[in-house]
Amino acid sequence: MRMKVIFAVCFILLGLTAFGQSPQVFFPLADVKEGLRGTARTVFKGTVPTEFNVEILGVLNGGVGPKQDMIIGRLSGGEADRTFVFAGMSGSPVYIDGKLLGSISYSFPFSKEPICGITPIEQMIGIFEKNLPMKAKIDAPKAITQAQLSATTWQPNGLPTSAVTSVLVDAKFSSLVGQTFQPISTPISFSGFSQETLNLFAPQLQTLGFTAVSAIGGAAKITPLKMFDDKTLLGGSSVSMQLTRGDYSMAAAGTVTYRNGDKIYAFGHPFLSLGVSDLPMSESHVVTVIPNLNNSFKLAVADALVGSMTQDRNTGVFGKLGQQPKMIPVKLNVRTSRGNNEIYDFEIAKDDFLSPLLMNISVFNSITATERSLGDTTVTVKGTIDVAGQEAIKIDRRFSSGQANAFTAGTVANVTGMLLNSGFQNVEVSKISLDITSFDGSKTAVLDRTILDRSEVKAGETFEIQAFLRTDAGTLIVQKIPVKVPNDTPAGTLLVSLGDGNSVQQVSPMRQFVPKTLGELIKNINQIKKNDRFYAQLYRITNGAIIGSNELPNLPPSVLATLNSDRSTGGVTPTVLTVLSEQEIAPIEYVVSGQQVLTIEVVK
Repeated sequence: MRMKVIFAVCFILLGLTAFGQSPQVFFPLADVKEGLRGTARTVFKGTVPTEFNVEILGVLNGGVGPKQDMIIGRLSGGEADRTFVFAGMSGSPVYIDGKLLGSISYSFPFSKEPICGITPIEQMIGIFEKNLPMKAKIDAPKAITQAQLSATTWQPNGLPTSAVTSVLVDAKFSSLVGQTFQPISTPISFSGFSQETLNLFAPQLQTLGFTAVSAIGGAAKITPLKMFDDKTLLGGSSVSMQLTRGDYSMAAAGTVTYRNGDKIYAFGHPFLSLGVSDLPMSESHVVTVIPNLNNSFKLAVADALVGSMTQDRNTGVFGKLGQQPKMIPVKLNVRTSRGNNEIYDFEIAKDDFLSPLLMNISVFNSITATERSLGDTTVTVKGTIDVAGQEAIKIDRRFSSGQANAFTAGTVANVTGMLLNSGFQNVEVSKISLDITSFDGSKTAVLDRTILDRSEVKAGETFEIQAFLRTDAGTLIVQKIPVKVPNDTPAGTLLVSLGDGNSVQQVSPMRQFVPKTLGELIKNINQIKKNDRFYAQLYRITNGAIIGSNELPNLPPSVLATLNSDRSTGGVTPTVLTVLSEQEIAPIEYVVSGQQVLTIEVVK
């Protein structure tokens, strides 16, 4: 019996050791003093970490944040003499007397010596080990404006700005460059992306603390989650947050500081300060580290998916091995101006902030990779965004200008961002499918004037609008549009409006609403006017109101008096124009724009 107990204990200990759960001794922050010497580990090439020397220069109290200290060190020896502190080194573990001290996480830009900031391991683990009670999430829908619904650009909310970038922009603060510790930049490798795309989005990525790097090794295959073992992502190993994989690959590289069983601690500084996250975490190998006077960086290639990064906080990132992250499958079918079809299949990380950015970059790259980048183009995008448990969001837009490619990408990113940042919990985007067609040259026409074929009409009859359009080449074309007056229209004057989708949307009496459900938000997204065609509307001056996203026309005086009672205010927008009928006109060869209003008399 005694032998069985001993055997069981030994078996448990062996199991814990095999999966990296053996007790780890940490070097106490209280014992850190100037002159201590230790070693650090990181990958300079391949997958095997290499050691180099670290000399402790002191401790900067509150250097990371409130009650979060930073240890200052100087690197030397081995490859560190060649590269100094480099982008992708974030998280490299530092040991003193075999005990883990922390991770190399901060640096001085333009420093003449390899001085680094080290985040203590106690603070890295402490911020993730606090088991705070989780509050139940509830829906908190946000107000949506018509301008947001029809926007053709995506603007991230709360975009962080790199201190270095801000300093370089303003010459008055140029003296501060190199005098402030900065989180070590994170190299993000791009595979399958054109140089034009990198040039366009590099400044935006730089403000996020990323260094854009062209990848070596081609696209990252969409592979299933790999089972981890005792050699997976140990301290000093290179780790990648795989933001996009498939025909396109975007992967942000860093270094593992410490592994405890299936728990991974890395970076030593925030990745993007996302808080709770669910980003793909992959093994990676390093092609080489490229020395650079400004900021050396490593070329890393993402390998097998092994888990998920679940927390992104001030003192580092935390991940779980064996946990499958949620991804959004994307399929783009691009028909080029030369008649070729290109199909791109990939996945993007599901994140409120990152997903729209990734869609913006990917869609723009899909068009420009095979089309010209200068001059006017005409681009049509049609497709769906599938949402679990809801009707699909339909996308149908057409742009014709020198910025058509950017507008197309921005439209898709805007809708994706609006959906994920709507305030509704558990929004599950199951798939994004888009058909994109591109033509060289501009196809635009402006509404020059309109003529009605009569001045009077009876209820139930049809009259005709003649729309005279002038193309960008100066040619005048005529479009004849029949419009029927509703059968129950009383006698009186009607306003006849003919305008493109954007113009009609801008004069809509509903400027802003708060959707009550996710389904209501999707319904309003699908009702957005299309920008490339005309809409014919019949208006009448009446008393009505807008409640939420619903228009209530021709309200009786008693109802209006109740809504505008002295006892209540807000939630109701009075209107004086009521739309009696609206007709979407079939699109023509040209992307049309402009709006004009005429009157017609309804007689008995």
